[in-house]
Amino acid sequence: MFHNPRLAKFLDTYGIIIVVVVMMAILAAIKPGVFLSAENLTNILKQNASLALLALGMFVVIVTAGIDLSVGSTMALAMVTLAIASKAGVPWPLVLLIGPGIGIIVGLVNGLGLTLLRLPHPFIMTLGTLNIARGLTYLVTNGAPVSGLQPEVRFLGQAYFDLGIFAPPAGIPASLILVLVCAIALWWFLAKTSTGRHIFAIGGNPHAARVSGINVDAVLVLVYVLCGFFAGLAGLLLAGRTDSGFPNAGIGIELDAIAAVIIGGASFFGGRGTVLGVLAGVLIMGILRNGLNINNVSAFWQMILIGLVIIIAVYIDVLRRRAALRS
Repeated sequence: MFHNPRLAKFLDTYGIIIVVVVMMAILAAIKPGVFLSAENLTNILKQNASLALLALGMFVVIVTAGIDLSVGSTMALAMVTLAIASKAGVPWPLVLLIGPGIGIIVGLVNGLGLTLLRLPHPFIMTLGTLNIARGLTYLVTNGAPVSGLQPEVRFLGQAYFDLGIFAPPAGIPASLILVLVCAIALWWFLAKTSTGRHIFAIGGNPHAARVSGINVDAVLVLVYVLCGFFAGLAGLLLAGRTDSGFPNAGIGIELDAIAAVIIGGASFFGGRGTVLGVLAGVLIMGILRNGLNINNVSAFWQMILIGLVIIIAVYIDVLRRRAALRS
């Protein structure tokens, strides 16, 4: 795509960060004193924390050239289940485990269903669990939200750490710290462990990975369990932030998670991507939505613009793959 290999490598590594900086500069110029206010910036981080967790899980799946359409429904099922338990007086340490636990169960179903049934593509399996999880969400709530969570359950979604840098209500959101801890842990797992390297190998060439002795089925099950875990954790954050579990939560958010991963430089063809790129992709989605909101752009136009961004990101991925094949 580029004739200068050094420039190509630089843009491939840091291009997504440059896009984030340019977007922030443009919005700061359009809305001085609004976009860069401490309150607005912390709101962007807080509001996109759940999406960041979903995108981290989706990233692991996409690295294997897979996809998980069930993450939004899994998040909602985790939300309402932990909300019901919290309202029923279940001890809060157990309530905190319910969300990720629900996610792990759904992820295990996805992984085992994909590998044992030998389905041609994870799209089919996860489309099924998308509907199953969403149906269970409506069944256990009768379609009504469940509110009144314990303070300890709300902490991750609502708390700020005041470091004396920002004036209230701004600060460092607890949800941001959780996202950063998860991102660092996932980076370490993918970069420093043999299983993490196997995940990238499967995405690059699953047949070669199998021939080389990698237990592809076991790794794929683990990948979907991880994705489910992050979806359940996202449900815990969103429940805490809204002080409720509502059955309509997360409808369509799986598309935002996929978009953030692809915008962040991962490839639909598998075997490529970075955790930093995923976080940058989430930031781009969050900054874009926030910028459109503070400029009073209609929600309908927002959907159109974000759809165009997704198409452009995927097209860039296709061009990048063609250039790699040519070289």
